[in-house]
Amino acid sequence: MFKYFPHTDKDIQEMLDKIGVNTLDDLFLDIPKQLKRPDYKLDRGLSEIELRNHFSGLAKKNKELVIFRGAGAYDHYIPSIIPHIVRREEFLTAYTPYQPEIAQGTLQYIFEFQSMITDLTGMDVTNASMYDGSTAAAEAMFMATSQTKKPRILISNTVFPHVIEVIKTYALYRNIEVVMVSEKDGLTDLMDLSTKTLDFAGFIGQTPNKYGLVEDFTEASELVKKDNGIMIVYADPQVLRVIKSPREMGADIACGDAQSLGVPLSFGGAYLGYLATTDKLLRKMPGRICGITKDVDGKRGFVLTLQAREQHIRREKANSNICSNQSLMALWVTVYLSIMGKQGLKEVNDHCFANSHYLESELIKTGLFSKVHEGFYIKEFVLKTSLDIDKLESYLLKKGYLSGLKMDEDKIAFSVTEKRTKEEIDTFVSLIRGFKA
Repeated sequence: MFKYFPHTDKDIQEMLDKIGVNTLDDLFLDIPKQLKRPDYKLDRGLSEIELRNHFSGLAKKNKELVIFRGAGAYDHYIPSIIPHIVRREEFLTAYTPYQPEIAQGTLQYIFEFQSMITDLTGMDVTNASMYDGSTAAAEAMFMATSQTKKPRILISNTVFPHVIEVIKTYALYRNIEVVMVSEKDGLTDLMDLSTKTLDFAGFIGQTPNKYGLVEDFTEASELVKKDNGIMIVYADPQVLRVIKSPREMGADIACGDAQSLGVPLSFGGAYLGYLATTDKLLRKMPGRICGITKDVDGKRGFVLTLQAREQHIRREKANSNICSNQSLMALWVTVYLSIMGKQGLKEVNDHCFANSHYLESELIKTGLFSKVHEGFYIKEFVLKTSLDIDKLESYLLKKGYLSGLKMDEDKIAFSVTEKRTKEEIDTFVSLIRGFKA
């Protein structure tokens, strides 16, 4: 059987029978009708000029906003050199880029990506990247349950909701029980965690968490390991240069979304996830690992050294069907980290810290907002307000600003990166002062 033959009608019917739906249309019922087979009004061929004008017209329908929202996707500065390097023909290929017959350069930048992620996280090994942070977290859960042989996992309530949903979806089809750990004052409730670690494969915590608060999981790691569990830290890699690394907190697995490392927001993707672990759990990790070696002449070469849980092995034997990230995003992050360097990452966080704390103080001065948490944060924080958050968002959108994310009827999470100027922040606050619900 050839790998790349499409599914036959018999294949499709067997899959539909397995998941309990009658037709492919039934399978895609959740997709709104207006999004299915839209009329693109391309009833004739277009010249290059006409085609460019057509898409320019479509692009102009988008409105660029000044962003004060994060929740896992952040408007960080992107050095202009990155796309020029990434689009070089040595890198840009429609073919699977890390096959042995493709240039050593591709394998080298994956090796460099892995080296930089291990440096940031403090872990021993990293794979060649994942689809995104959510799937990386789900795969971390599989690693923990496989290692401990316990089909139960704990997740802090302070993890991003969209990450929790993906983990729960993955868990459902592996019969893994997901149990939430409550929060206290915006942080994981360690007292609650201490009562639940027995007979669980491990615990997933996030830093900075969904409220933007930096959590130190050192004590949580001790609690989890006391009962032979696996500690998993989901972290924004952008801030790991200025806070404790997952390894310093005692993590066995570090994972997260690397969009914050210079990847464009792009309406939600493509992003990439990272997954790093210790030598002990190396063979439980999905995806590929690139290594460095020498040939018989002593020349340096880069090679795929591990793909223990890849789809290359027999499908029914695979622990995971996850593939590496599309790799181009890993190259993007590699170039970003190379350009920024350790000092650059620190300076980014210094600016984020100064800008976000300035916005928080200015908003509180309006008398319309008050603090919710007292913990340490860098670029994201939550405030309580008496304003109608939905109407405030609509009002600010018309002014060209994307407001914070509504967390509750009276709570809103703002995010401020190094890109926001004092003038933009002052204008944003001034507009809110003028808002009349």
